[in-house]
Amino acid sequence: MSQYTPPIRDMQFVLHEMFNAESIFKSIPAFNEIDADTMNQIMEEGGKFCSEVLQPLNAIGDSEGCTLNKADHSLKTPTGFKEAYQQFVEAGWASLSCDPNYGGQGLPVTVNQAFYEMMNSANQAWTMYPGLTHGAYDCLHEHGSQEQKDLYLPKLTSGEWTGTMCLTEPHCGTDLGMLRSKAEPQADGSYKITGAKIFISSGEHDMAENIIHLVLARLPDAPVGTKGISLFLVPKFIPNADGSLGARNPIFCGAIEHKMGIHGNATCQINLDGASGWLIGQPHRGLAAMFVMMNAARLGVGMQSLGLTEVAYQNAVVYAKDRIQGRSLTGPKSADKPADSILVHPDVRKMLLTTRAYAEGGRALCMWTALELDKELSHPDEAVRKEASEMVALATPIVKAFITDNAWEATSHCMQVYGGHGYIAEWGMEQYVRDSRINMIYEGTNTIQSLDLLGRKVLGDGGAKLMKFGKMVRVLCEAEANNPAMKEFIEPLADLGDKVSKLTMEIGGKAMQNPDEVGAAAVDYLRVVGHLFYAYFFAKAAKIALEKQASGDKFYTAKLHTARFYFQKMLPETAMLIRKARAGSATLMEMEADLF
Repeated sequence: MSQYTPPIRDMQFVLHEMFNAESIFKSIPAFNEIDADTMNQIMEEGGKFCSEVLQPLNAIGDSEGCTLNKADHSLKTPTGFKEAYQQFVEAGWASLSCDPNYGGQGLPVTVNQAFYEMMNSANQAWTMYPGLTHGAYDCLHEHGSQEQKDLYLPKLTSGEWTGTMCLTEPHCGTDLGMLRSKAEPQADGSYKITGAKIFISSGEHDMAENIIHLVLARLPDAPVGTKGISLFLVPKFIPNADGSLGARNPIFCGAIEHKMGIHGNATCQINLDGASGWLIGQPHRGLAAMFVMMNAARLGVGMQSLGLTEVAYQNAVVYAKDRIQGRSLTGPKSADKPADSILVHPDVRKMLLTTRAYAEGGRALCMWTALELDKELSHPDEAVRKEASEMVALATPIVKAFITDNAWEATSHCMQVYGGHGYIAEWGMEQYVRDSRINMIYEGTNTIQSLDLLGRKVLGDGGAKLMKFGKMVRVLCEAEANNPAMKEFIEPLADLGDKVSKLTMEIGGKAMQNPDEVGAAAVDYLRVVGHLFYAYFFAKAAKIALEKQASGDKFYTAKLHTARFYFQKMLPETAMLIRKARAGSATLMEMEADLF
C-alpha cells in the first residue's frame, strides 16, 4: 500500500535557489551547457521511472527475496527486477554521469545523485545493483590500465555488465589488514585468486550477462597488514578481446544471506577457487584504489537513507491525514466526524516534522557534496579542485553516518505514526525500517565514519578543513547579522559554530595525552558537526523562504516552518551531545573486562 511521489519541487529549490547549480556548471567547460531546464527534465523523467517502474516492485522484492540454485550457482532476482533493469539500461539511465569516451552522457555527478535519491526512495534493494556498478566504474576509470578501461568501461557504462566490490571475509570486516585471499601470478600476466568473501551485495544475479568483481587479495610477497593488499579485476565470464563473453571464471556464489532487510538484493557468500584476475593499479596499493569505490559507496549509502527518509515521510503524512483517532486537546477539529485526524496531536506532528527536516537537511547536504565533487573532478582551476576535494573529504563521513542514523530514527518515527498498522507488512512502513538499518553498518560502520571525521579529517590536519567550512558559516552569519527576520536562525548557527571550534580544540588537547579520548567522543562529535552542516543549510533555506513567502507560494511557507522547527526542536540536541563528548573516556575504559 506504499506510494511515492518524487520530491521534484524541493530538489529544484536546493539545486537552483540554494546553490545555483547552473552557475557552478557554467564555470566548468564540460558542463557549461547544462542549464536548469535540462536538470529539471532529467529529474522529471527519472522520477517517472522510479515511481512507475521501481516503486511497484519494492514490496515484491521484500516478500520474494532472491533464490539461489546451489547446483549451478545461478541466482534469480525477484519478479520484475530483471525486466526493470532492462528498461533502465535501454533508457540510458546507467550512463548519465559516465565519461563520453566510453559511451557515457557526461552529465554532472549532481544530476546522477538526484536520480539516485529517487531510485532509493522507490526501491533501495534494486538500486544497489546499478549503484555498485557505478562505484566499480569509478574505481576502474581512475586506476585501471588503458587496456582494462577499453575492455570493461563501455559495458559498465551502458549497464550491460554490473560490478561489485569484494572486501569482507568471514574473519575480518573493518580490519582489512587481516584478509587472507591469495593471488598467485601466472605466466600470462594474470593471477589465480583463491579465497572466500562474505556480505557481497549484488554478488550474483540474473539481471545482466556479466558481473565484474573488484577483489582485494594478497600477492605471495605481500607485507602484512593493509600495506600488503592488492586489487584485482575478476569477471564472472572472462571477456574476449572484442568484448564478447568467454569462459566461466571459477568465482561462485556459495550461499546468500538471510537478512533483516533489503531482501531484493543478493547478499552473497563468494568463493574464489583459482579464479583468473587482473591487477588494478600497483601491487600492494589495492586499498588506496578501492577507496575510490568505497568513498563513492559511502556517499551512495547516505543517498539510500535519504531516499528512505523521504518515502517514509510521504506515506506517514498520508496516513496521518486520513486516520481519525481521538480529539484535539484544544477541542474537536472535525465535529462532523467521530474523531479528529491524528495530525491534530502535537507528538504526531513532532515525528512527522522531524522526518521532514531530516529529509530536507539531508537533501541539501547530499546535493552540496555532489556539487563539490563535480568541482573536484572537473573544474579547470586547480585551486578550486583542491578546496572542493577537502570539502568532499570532510562531508563524506557525515553524509554516510549522520544521514543513516537519522533515517533509522525517522523511519521508526513514521512507523510509530501508523500505530499498530505500522508493524504490519501490508502497509509497507516496517520494510523501510528494516531496510534502513543496514545503512548504518555497511561501507564502514557509523562509528568508523565518526573516527574518520574526528581523527583523520579534523584533527589530522589541525582542523584546516573544518575551519574552511566554518568560514562559510561565518560569512553567512555576518551577512545576516543586521537582518531581524534572520535572528532566530543566525544566532543559534553562530553559537554552534563557536562551540564546535571549542569542542574540537578541547578533544584534540585531550587526545594528545590519551588517544582513547577520540574514540570516546567521536560518535557524539560527528552528530554535532552534522547539525552544524544542517543548521547552515536551513539558515540559507530560511533566508530564501523569507524573501519569497510574499509570492503566495505555500512551498516557501512550509520551508520556513520546517526551518523553524529544526532550530527550535532539533538543534538543541547538540547541547547534550557536546556534554557527552566532553565527558571523556574514563567511565568507558576503566571498567575491567571481566566485569562486563
